[in-house]
Amino acid sequence: MYTLLSGLYKYMFQKDEYCILILGLDNAGKTTFLEQSKTRFNKNYKGMSLSKITTTVGLNIGTVDVGKARLMFWDLGGQEELQSLWDKYYAECHGVIYVIDSTDEERLAESKQAFEKVVTSEALCGVPVLVLANKQDVETSLSIPDIKTAFSDCSGKIGRRDCLTQACSALTGKGVREGIEWMVKCVVRNLHRPPRQRDIT
Repeated sequence: MYTLLSGLYKYMFQKDEYCILILGLDNAGKTTFLEQSKTRFNKNYKGMSLSKITTTVGLNIGTVDVGKARLMFWDLGGQEELQSLWDKYYAECHGVIYVIDSTDEERLAESKQAFEKVVTSEALCGVPVLVLANKQDVETSLSIPDIKTAFSDCSGKIGRRDCLTQACSALTGKGVREGIEWMVKCVVRNLHRPPRQRDIT
């Protein structure tokens, strides 16, 4: 009887929690993406004014519930001096969202270098990666084929993992829901990184 009640309790009041890192260079739109995610998936969340978002120094945290999964986002600062801290979070994470500013062609090589360090880290082996080509609402932004070409020599280093490059505008919200839903599917089926169990509060 206890086992039955315990199973029912877990089914009703627990969610599988997955930690998702949001990485990328500073000014790529990581925090705006996080805010749009919270606004789209948390019906009572009002959200901060997107025009008031400033450069992240350190870490922003947000939570989104999608079905039976709870995503805990860690939005890490992308300045060069903060990138050395990213790997401190790798062991705990279940997925990576890597945000690229597709309007900043000058820093594309720098972004690719940071991305390469992420996907070649042993601590992230097998972890799904969603690459968001952000700021697609700007006419002069690079297209998905442009981004894929610029990052083409990274493709062999991605290894055996789910990986998707997707167009996105964190400012307008275009592509946000699709990206989150793709990530949920990937982390749920990734048996190498089981979720943490959390009571729903």
